Amino acid sequence: MRYPAFFDQVRPIVLYDPLAEFLGAAADGRIEYRYLDAVKLAGHSCPTVAGAYLMTLKALDALYPGTTPERGAVRVRVRGEMEAGVSGVIANVVGLITGATQQNGFKGIGGRFDRRNLLYFDPDLDMDLQFERIDTGASVGVIYRADLVPASARLKALIGKLGATGLSAADQREFGDEWQARVGRILIDAADNPALIAVTAASASQPRV
Repeated sequence: MRYPAFFDQVRPIVLYDPLAEFLGAAADGRIEYRYLDAVKLAGHSCPTVAGAYLMTLKALDALYPGTTPERGAVRVRVRGEMEAGVSGVIANVVGLITGATQQNGFKGIGGRFDRRNLLYFDPDLDMDLQFERIDTGASVGVIYRADLVPASARLKALIGKLGATGLSAADQREFGDEWQARVGRILIDAADNPALIAVTAASASQPRV
């Protein structure tokens, strides 16, 4: 698979998954997720996929300072209805990394490793995502400001041609390059900008079912 070089420059997310260790799927239960994994899941790379990846990375950093996050041990709330906007895309990326699922997830073994009912959609949530550690109850909220890394003037011009004259083959290639250039600015240049990904302590609350 050929992909933009910056994908490999994005910081990976390393977690400990007790289920993977129990079933012998990963040595010491350590699983590493990269941005490319999120792209493969979504089938594309865009500011939404990039934001979902970064929000998860930053939230886990805040919840597990100086330690390895535990996969399957975090409850996640997503703003919006499941079918609304990009809520489903964000949830899929978050679920991939954290292991959180709705009722369709892994049921567990011997009363352990149940991954169900850890992912919820909440239209009243006042942040983009909320992550809560099941063991301690510590909770953080995350807000993503993709508008802080705007599209280039050239990309805006090409977008304008989509519904008018359409794109030539050359325009299509340039569109893809400009599109990914913006994603790269989000994931590499602005990744540590606290205004882009704002993480704050949040009050743990009972998720909606």
